[in-house]
Amino acid sequence: MAQKFKPTATIKTTASAPAAAATKAPVASQPVQFIFDKSNYRFLIISVAIVAFGFVLMSGTTDIYSTTKIVIAPVVVLAGFALGFYAILKKPSAN
Repeated sequence: MAQKFKPTATIKTTASAPAAAATKAPVASQPVQFIFDKSNYRFLIISVAIVAFGFVLMSGTTDIYSTTKIVIAPVVVLAGFALGFYAILKKPSAN
Protein backbone atom coordinates (compact mmCIF):
# COMPACT_ATOMS: atom_id res chain seq x y z
CA MET A 1 0.00 0.00 0.00
CA ALA A 2 1.49 3.31 -1.07
CA GLN A 3 1.57 6.47 0.99
CA LYS A 4 -1.16 8.87 -0.14
CA PHE A 5 0.27 12.12 1.24
CA LYS A 6 3.68 13.69 1.62
CA PRO A 7 4.88 15.57 4.70
CA THR A 8 4.96 19.33 4.15
CA ALA A 9 8.16 20.05 6.09
CA THR A 10 11.24 18.08 6.94
CA ILE A 11 11.77 17.19 10.57
CA LYS A 12 15.22 17.71 12.06
CA THR A 13 15.98 15.26 14.85
CA THR A 14 19.76 15.23 15.06
CA ALA A 15 20.40 18.96 15.62
CA SER A 16 18.96 19.13 19.14
CA ALA A 17 20.62 15.98 20.52
CA PRO A 18 24.28 17.15 20.49
CA ALA A 19 23.34 20.55 21.90
CA ALA A 20 21.57 18.94 24.85
CA ALA A 21 24.51 16.62 25.51
CA ALA A 22 27.02 19.49 25.37
CA THR A 23 25.19 21.61 27.94
CA LYS A 24 25.03 18.82 30.55
CA ALA A 25 27.49 19.53 33.32
CA PRO A 26 28.96 16.67 35.36
CA VAL A 27 27.14 16.22 38.65
CA ALA A 28 29.23 16.41 41.80
CA SER A 29 29.21 13.21 43.79
CA GLN A 30 26.67 13.50 46.57
CA PRO A 31 26.12 10.92 49.29
CA VAL A 32 23.23 8.61 48.56
CA GLN A 33 20.24 9.14 50.83
CA PHE A 34 17.98 6.17 51.36
CA ILE A 35 14.28 6.44 52.06
CA PHE A 36 14.52 4.35 55.23
CA ASP A 37 16.89 4.80 58.14
CA LYS A 38 18.65 2.02 60.05
CA SER A 39 15.99 2.21 62.77
CA ASN A 40 13.24 1.71 60.17
CA TYR A 41 14.81 -1.55 59.04
CA ARG A 42 15.29 -2.63 62.65
CA PHE A 43 11.59 -2.03 63.41
CA LEU A 44 10.61 -3.85 60.21
CA ILE A 45 12.66 -6.93 61.08
CA ILE A 46 11.25 -6.96 64.63
CA SER A 47 7.70 -6.69 63.25
CA VAL A 48 8.26 -9.66 60.91
CA ALA A 49 9.53 -11.69 63.88
CA ILE A 50 6.47 -10.71 65.97
CA VAL A 51 4.08 -11.70 63.16
CA ALA A 52 5.87 -15.04 62.75
CA PHE A 53 5.68 -15.62 66.52
CA GLY A 54 1.94 -14.86 66.41
CA PHE A 55 1.41 -17.46 63.71
CA VAL A 56 3.41 -20.01 65.72
CA LEU A 57 1.15 -19.27 68.69
CA MET A 58 -1.87 -19.70 66.45
CA SER A 59 -0.76 -23.15 65.33
CA GLY A 60 0.13 -24.17 68.92
CA THR A 61 -1.78 -26.94 70.66
CA THR A 62 -4.39 -29.42 69.50
CA ASP A 63 -7.12 -27.63 71.47
CA ILE A 64 -9.05 -25.60 68.90
CA TYR A 65 -10.84 -23.33 71.36
CA SER A 66 -7.86 -22.35 73.52
CA THR A 67 -7.51 -18.73 74.59
CA THR A 68 -4.04 -18.59 73.09
CA LYS A 69 -5.27 -19.48 69.61
CA ILE A 70 -8.42 -17.37 69.64
CA VAL A 71 -7.38 -14.21 71.50
CA ILE A 72 -3.66 -13.86 72.21
CA ALA A 73 -2.21 -14.98 68.85
CA PRO A 74 -4.37 -12.67 66.68
CA VAL A 75 -3.57 -9.73 68.97
CA VAL A 76 0.16 -10.51 68.65
CA VAL A 77 -0.13 -10.72 64.85
CA LEU A 78 -2.01 -7.41 64.66
CA ALA A 79 0.60 -5.79 66.93
CA GLY A 80 3.30 -7.03 64.56
CA PHE A 81 1.48 -5.55 61.57
CA ALA A 82 1.00 -2.27 63.43
CA LEU A 83 4.74 -2.14 64.19
CA GLY A 84 5.42 -2.82 60.50
CA PHE A 85 3.22 0.10 59.46
CA TYR A 86 5.00 2.29 61.99
CA ALA A 87 8.37 1.19 60.59
CA ILE A 88 7.30 2.15 57.07
CA LEU A 89 5.72 5.49 57.99
CA LYS A 90 8.40 6.65 60.46
CA LYS A 91 10.46 9.52 59.07
CA PRO A 92 14.23 9.12 59.31
CA SER A 93 15.99 11.40 61.76
CA ALA A 94 17.63 14.48 60.21
CA ASN A 95 21.28 14.58 61.24
